[in-house]
Amino acid sequence: MAVGPVRHDDRMRGRQTYDPARPHESRSDYWGVVLDAPDPPALIRFYADLLGWRIVSAEPDHAIVGPPDGVTYLAVQRSPTYEPPAWPNQPGRQQMMLHLDFEVDDLEAAVAHAEELGAELAEFQPQDDVRVMLDPVGHPFCLYVDR
Repeated sequence: MAVGPVRHDDRMRGRQTYDPARPHESRSDYWGVVLDAPDPPALIRFYADLLGWRIVSAEPDHAIVGPPDGVTYLAVQRSPTYEPPAWPNQPGRQQMMLHLDFEVDDLEAAVAHAEELGAELAEFQPQDDVRVMLDPVGHPFCLYVDR
């Protein structure tokens, strides 16, 4: 993968070109991550409270949270047969497909806040400046300090 300035012909085709003058609401270059869960509105409320983002929609089968600025979002779709991934990975168990990373200034305060909202500190912690957390339905996410 080449590292350097992005040339016009290197960007994803079929996607709107970024224009900083375009109002946030009229942009069509959003991108996001979608998680599975048995109750999308409940999990999206957790992430809205954790991140301070607004709930964009909270339907029984699909819910979305987004920041007040930018074009990213986090969504949750209903999966009645959802099985939480094992952390760390274990043979014969549902494997983690992805995890979310959130940079924080105060790791201890961020962990406490996540726990207040229903997250659990994972038993296995591979790094000193990162805390692996499990959201209320078991998705791993990391809180980290960039020092």
